[in-house]
Amino acid sequence: MRWQTKSRGRVNVRALLPWQAKIAAKLVLARLPVPYDFWRRLSVFQHGYMQQPEYAYSVFRKHYDRCSLAERPGFVAMELGPGDSLFSALIARAFGAASIYLVDVGKFAVEDVQPYRVLHDFLLGIGVDCPDISNCKTIEHILQVSDAQYLTSGASSLRTIPGQSVDFIWSQAVLEHTRRAEFLEFARQMRRVLREDSVCSHRVDLMDHLGGALNNLRFSERVWESDFMARSGFYTNRLRYSEMLALFEQAGFAVEIVHVDRWQQLPTPKRKLADEFKCFSDDELCVYGFDATLRPA
Repeated sequence: MRWQTKSRGRVNVRALLPWQAKIAAKLVLARLPVPYDFWRRLSVFQHGYMQQPEYAYSVFRKHYDRCSLAERPGFVAMELGPGDSLFSALIARAFGAASIYLVDVGKFAVEDVQPYRVLHDFLLGIGVDCPDISNCKTIEHILQVSDAQYLTSGASSLRTIPGQSVDFIWSQAVLEHTRRAEFLEFARQMRRVLREDSVCSHRVDLMDHLGGALNNLRFSERVWESDFMARSGFYTNRLRYSEMLALFEQAGFAVEIVHVDRWQQLPTPKRKLADEFKCFSDDELCVYGFDATLRPA
């Protein structure tokens, strides 16, 4: 989850709020008895931008091309963290997926069929043939037409998928939200479901998801990993670049780095960080995101 910072011709007040105010606001708002759909309409607790056809298409196409899936028709696909839409089901099906798993930690996807019809028209408009959903009245019907399953119990859902049954797993700024204590087991589950000649493609965002810096590293592990903080809509596991790569390898993956993003200098003073992060080099802390492919080692 992150704050929506895009605006169209007007000042976005949330983008101007200091990180402390964003934490305080989310700690309060996350505990109000209000359904997620209400917050989504206000762009407060928003799971990415996957309701935008162009964005959803570009994300899928980036991972698809990176893994050379055009050479593997009839592949079984899995998206981790589809967020606010299940657009990837239609898109993956249009690109030859035989079946698709969409795995998330909750039921966040919009259920109104109209956005999916907009996606359908968008795909046809750019020359991508996709399943006909003109007669679909529910999201369940769209999933059926796409031969897709929407699983919303996170790691528990991943454990229900047969071993060595998936050809392609991808995620976009999702893995950093996996609880730190659960990350290795989650990576092992990814490895378990992959066939031996298959591949994962992941984009990982290591920024604080509060103001695009390292403010989340100011907190001690005891405070940050508490359920109170972790369930408030801004949690990231704070694993650093080298730590996450080591856990991927420990889970049984061979890692190939596609791209690394770095700050030229630390956006948050090192003296302000919790003691457990002061031991990292500036070079390590300056990595704010990366793209990687994972293959069974």
